[in-house]
Formats: sequence, C-alpha cells, structure tokens
Amino acid sequence: MSESWSDLLMTDHQTTEQVLDAVALALAGPAAPSAELLRNAARYFGEYVDGCHNKKEENHLFPLIERRGIPRQGGPLAVMLAEHEQSRALQPRLLELVEACAAGRADALEPLRQAFDEYATLLKNHYWKENDILYPMARRVMTAADGEAVLAGIAATEAALGPDTRARYYALAERVITGGGVEDLSFGVERDVMAAILNTLPVELSFVDKDDRVRYFSHENGEKIFPRTRGVIGMAVQNCHPEKSVHLVNRILADFKAGRRSVAEFWIEMGGRFVHIRYFPVRDAKGEYLGALEVVQDATRIRALSGERRLLAEE
Repeated sequence: MSESWSDLLMTDHQTTEQVLDAVALALAGPAAPSAELLRNAARYFGEYVDGCHNKKEENHLFPLIERRGIPRQGGPLAVMLAEHEQSRALQPRLLELVEACAAGRADALEPLRQAFDEYATLLKNHYWKENDILYPMARRVMTAADGEAVLAGIAATEAALGPDTRARYYALAERVITGGGVEDLSFGVERDVMAAILNTLPVELSFVDKDDRVRYFSHENGEKIFPRTRGVIGMAVQNCHPEKSVHLVNRILADFKAGRRSVAEFWIEMGGRFVHIRYFPVRDAKGEYLGALEVVQDATRIRALSGERRLLAEE
C-alpha cells in the first residue's frame, strides 16, 4: 500500500522530532557537542525542515485546502503559516550560535541551549497541531484526486533539491541522531525513571538474554499475573516453565535466534481473566540477537470493550 501525503509529512515530523531530541540530549552535557553534530543539525533544519518540508505544505497542501474551504485567515491554517514564519525567524540566531560553539566559544553554549529550546518547543507543538488538527481537517475536505495532487507536489519539491532528497536528508538526520554517542534516546532517561516507566505499563515484561537466562522482570513489587521473585534472575528460562512446555520454549527461542519468527503469541483463560501472552526477539541496531522479551497482559477488560468513548470518564 502506497503512502499518503499525510503519511509522508508525518514521517518528516517524526524524523525531525528525533533530531530535536538528539540535539537536546547533546546540549544537556557539560561541554558543547561536536562541531559536526551542530552543523549537521543546523543544515538539516535550514535546508530540509524549512527549505523542503515547509515548502511542501506552503506550495501544495495549504493552497489546495484553502480552495476547498479552509480559510487562510484565522483558524488552524493561519496558525500553521504564522508558526512557519516564527521558525524561520529563529534560524539565523541558531546558526550564529552554532558557529560560535563550533569555533570553541564557551560563552555561546548557554545562549545556544536557550535558543534551541525555543526552536524545539515551537516545532514540536507545531507538529502536534498539524498531525492532530490540520491534517484530519484537510482529509475531510480533500478528494482522492486532491491527495494525488499533493503527493505530486511533494515529489516535485523534493526533486527540485536534487536526486533522492528525502533519503539524503534522512541520512543526515540519522547522523545527528547517532552523533556524539546519542544512539538511543532512552539513554536520556535516568535508570530509576526508566524502571518506573516499565512498571507503569499495563503489561508485565520479562527479558531473557541470548544465553536463555532471565535478566529482568517488571512489576516486582506490584500484583502480577505470573508471580516471580528475584531468585529467577540468572536462571535458565527453561527452568522457569513446566517440563511439559519446555520443548515449546526451546522451539520459540531457536526460531528467534535463527530469524524464522518475529513473534510467538498465546492466550489463555485463567481465574476468570483472559490473559494475552506474547514473545518477541530483541535485536540490536545491526540485527544481532540479544534475547527474548515476554509481554503478558490481562486483556479481559479490553476484550469486553465495545462502541466508543471519546470523553474522559469519572473514575
């Protein structure tokens, strides 16, 4: 299934938000990030975010939906156009501070942090408004032919900047995201915060390493569907299952290691609850097998849902 115009634009948003988060993490350190990271980020923001992404909207999407009855003056479309101009106005100062930091001026680091925070906050709020308000509004008034016209406009905008424009700038974005050791944005969260996040999820998690030994489980101090104690840490996972199911555990793990399976899924009725159990292989960025993740969820209430709830209910 081919991507729609909104799919493409929202992928731009997602990629840019990752760049914003990576730069924020790099700037949070005691020293200035590398000159390469800062200059690559500035180039991405100037050449792609403003010089390509915003042009796709301003030259193709926005005029079309204006013709379909969404006014340019007042309302979401006017807000989006104004925020494009605000982001443009911030870029010269950002570039000036980037170059000052890249040149080793220590007095430019804190002003850069402040200017970047203003820019990042503007863009993230802007993307939320487009994803959740303007784009759904546009889809309601656009025809299928309109969608194809915007897709053609997106392609033309990218082509005007040279071959493989999106791939080139996404590669530049990836260099920023992975630059300076910022390979995984979860590293910006402290260990205790990450633990609290995992314990807050409405699923129970267990991780078995590449040698089939249990290394982690969530909700240690909370109610669990399948109770566990710290004594299982370091144990072979086969010893944590009934003997009659060990052959199945071994088959799943062998399939994960060989790349034959991407999920193993089961569901059972247990004590009046409908329990959904899934296993996933965990791999690193190079595709190397790191272990297996078990995800257990009491899906009884979810299974019973019907209709819709669009408003917040009193608990």
